[in-house]
Amino acid sequence: MSDRQSVLGRVGRLAKANVNALLDQAGDPRKMLDQLLREYTDNIAEAERTLAATVRELRLMDDDRREDLATAKEWGDQAVAASRRADGLRADGSAKEADRFDHLAKVALGRQVRSENEARAAEPTIAAYAEVVEKLKSGLARMKSQLDVVRAEQGELAGGGGAAATREADGTPDGPASVDLLDPAGEIRRFEDKLRREEARVRGTGQPAASPLDVQFEQLDAPGETAEVEARLAALKATT
Repeated sequence: MSDRQSVLGRVGRLAKANVNALLDQAGDPRKMLDQLLREYTDNIAEAERTLAATVRELRLMDDDRREDLATAKEWGDQAVAASRRADGLRADGSAKEADRFDHLAKVALGRQVRSENEARAAEPTIAAYAEVVEKLKSGLARMKSQLDVVRAEQGELAGGGGAAATREADGTPDGPASVDLLDPAGEIRRFEDKLRREEARVRGTGQPAASPLDVQFEQLDAPGETAEVEARLAALKATT
């Protein structure tokens, strides 16, 4: 993530750079244009690679979230089936067997709650990655526009006309020949910290991959009888 944030920072600074102002201040417009061409060309290429990788990761995280929600629904369906079976057995006088199916319903409801929580925990990180994607897209568009300006100025300078040629003819001996466009700035540090916190939180709540539902249904121990599980089971009983 640190590499991605480094790219995002450079994109932000290059996108905001004022090419004409830099040329006005340059002691050597040709050298400045050459530097700008390298900076924009190299960073556009890197930003495009980073954008593609971030989009892939975002899609994977969103797929995982959708899978968690689908799993939660499956557990909910299992809970409904078990609860209905328990009610039928209890009506037939098989109280012990009915209790066993109610227990299975609670197991399923506990897993449903866990899957829903995992999906919910991923949402802030997904939103943060989506924000990175939008910032990279916007920054890339602005950098490409700046690169067009640089190329146009180079073309004018090569032809002996245009603003760059005028600057070179006038001369600004006290101005810098080049500048450090990528001098670190603090405008995205708070955003970087936010991303790191969200990533760490999601990693800390990650769960092992689930085995097939039918295997889990038979093998899992009873969950703690939390208020949430009890409330959901009561709601099932009220609707069956």
